[in-house]
Amino acid sequence: MTEALDSKSSDQSASPRSGVRWLATLGAVPMLVVLILPLLTLLFRARLEILMQSLAERETIDAMVLSLATSSGTVILTMIFGLPLAYLLAHRLRGRRLWEVMIDLPTVLPPAVAGVALFTAFGRHGFLGPLLAAMGIEIPFTPAAVMLAQTFVAAPYFIKAASLGIANVERDLIEAAALDGASGRQTFQHVTLPLAWRGIAAGAALCWARALGEFGATIIFAGNYPGRTRTMPLAVYMGFEIDFNRALTLAVILLLISFTVLLSVRMIFSTSSQLK
Repeated sequence: MTEALDSKSSDQSASPRSGVRWLATLGAVPMLVVLILPLLTLLFRARLEILMQSLAERETIDAMVLSLATSSGTVILTMIFGLPLAYLLAHRLRGRRLWEVMIDLPTVLPPAVAGVALFTAFGRHGFLGPLLAAMGIEIPFTPAAVMLAQTFVAAPYFIKAASLGIANVERDLIEAAALDGASGRQTFQHVTLPLAWRGIAAGAALCWARALGEFGATIIFAGNYPGRTRTMPLAVYMGFEIDFNRALTLAVILLLISFTVLLSVRMIFSTSSQLK
């Protein structure tokens, strides 16, 4: 009798859940169509022979080489100078919340605002313009401007992920290393970094992918000069008006790279959570 009542109660509780699940599934379909259908149609529209033909074109190759070189350089510079900042944020830097907001701000700024902001700081008549000019350095409309624009919008992704990775290192392990006589540098090198590598690696991957796809700040601050500052996103923009096959080729490449990076990041964090 008791088992029958328990079974009936279980059926009654499962029924509302299944109903809600069915409604949620039905309601999710429009959003999935908006998010996934454009990506699938992009892949299905691209034909292999057209992709191979476009990949052989000089402008396509120049855009790919420039994008890969500048985004890789951006990640290297971000890791060198962003890791100390991530360390400070992870160890409760004074005014940390304000610093976090300021660091994350470039990720939500309109691209045009980001480009204008870079001009006001590093342009010929910007805040640092006269100083840079005195040193014989001119940044706007050069490959250096491409990297600076990429760093401005992509570095926050690395800093955030690396900071979380460092903050998740158990304090007891750091204190134990200090008790054993390790210096702060040794503790960071042999304890913190090995344990925080997943967050650092994920942040570097996200930073690279974001830098590779940067468009708005680049076209304003660096311009759109073929072979000099025309990156893959800018070539997609130009190709859409001039040569759609080239735009389609580069768009597919960027899509596949972004998918691979995001999947890798998910796998890194999934492995990390399973190990815990």
